[in-house]
Amino acid sequence: MNTKTNVKKNSLVGLGLVQAGALILAGLSPSAQAGPTIPFNNESYLTFTYQTQLWGQNRGYTSATNSGTESDFFFRRNRLTFNGQVNDYVGFYAQLEAGNDGKNGNVDKSVYFRDAYVTLDYTDPVRFIAGRFKNTFTRENLEDCFAPLTMDRAEGLAYTPWGGTRDTGVAVWGNLDEAKFQYRFMVSNGRDDGYEPKKYPRLTARVHWSFFDPESGYGYAGTYLGTKKVLTVGFAQDYQKGVAYGDFSSKSNPQDYKASTVDFFYEQPFSSGTYTLSGAVMRSRTGNAINAVSVDPSLPQTSELGGGYLKGAYMLPGKTGMGRLQFFARHEKSDYHLTSGYGDRKWNSVGANYYIDGQNLKVTGEFAKVGFDKQNPNDPSQRDYNQATIGLQFIF
Repeated sequence: MNTKTNVKKNSLVGLGLVQAGALILAGLSPSAQAGPTIPFNNESYLTFTYQTQLWGQNRGYTSATNSGTESDFFFRRNRLTFNGQVNDYVGFYAQLEAGNDGKNGNVDKSVYFRDAYVTLDYTDPVRFIAGRFKNTFTRENLEDCFAPLTMDRAEGLAYTPWGGTRDTGVAVWGNLDEAKFQYRFMVSNGRDDGYEPKKYPRLTARVHWSFFDPESGYGYAGTYLGTKKVLTVGFAQDYQKGVAYGDFSSKSNPQDYKASTVDFFYEQPFSSGTYTLSGAVMRSRTGNAINAVSVDPSLPQTSELGGGYLKGAYMLPGKTGMGRLQFFARHEKSDYHLTSGYGDRKWNSVGANYYIDGQNLKVTGEFAKVGFDKQNPNDPSQRDYNQATIGLQFIF
């Protein structure tokens, strides 16, 4: 009888450790909300998570070649995630994606691995990631897209010219001084399309300091829904040598890619409600190769991108009906530094999040006005337009 009781107790303890481990891994990737978990022993487990965002959107153009207004329903994100621990030190994360399925009539999108990596957590100050995972450059890219403050990230500013949101490589990172200070250093592919003059690795470094409650995970949240008092300031540098030709036709004058960003995040709950304010400035440079007489045909327009954003929110104290109501606003400016002057824009939007079950079940609505410094007569997507979006988010 005692033996059976001890076995039962040990099983409960083991399951508790598994659940605690799931929460720890969620700190590494905030999008990994705890789903059904299969324990294998006191150390190993596998968790399945399903995440989706279904959007209905109306915008003032159909495509870059069609100026007609478009209304569309589509899956902005549609993901299945597998994550877990092999033991106390080694973990893993794999995420299947079929994003934007149904947008512009493009149905049956291919499923692919958006993330796939292995983690080694030797100690809190020394952790490693190897595989394909989020670029460690901008804060907004590192913010969980299933825990955003506004409807979504910036269309261009959040991402890097090469690698986009993710890149393949290795990173070392960790927390110091009771997780007030965090550092990261990543070595990855960067530009890897065969057009680069010579293949050098991409190098990214980021640090942040949290003055109040720490943000100790590899990823951030766009809002903590009033559960934390946070003030974090971050700085990052991104670099890749010889990434593009200054003169593509003669294959000469190779240029380096350099980028930097400074960002901050503040959120604090009061008796009157929860207030959030977040902002960043950033600049990418590639020796002005985008404006050369002979331009690399694969060089992204974002190779000379600069700008910033400011976003804020107010969450009412207590429930409104069956959920929590949060109002938000965003101002964003993007300068592409093209000699044509096209592309430079300002984005202003307002909206609201209604959290029925936290981030696991919420409805978001946003109205945005997008204005361009110079109207492009050949591209309706680069002329002033309005955009209205409503989205349903579900996580299990």
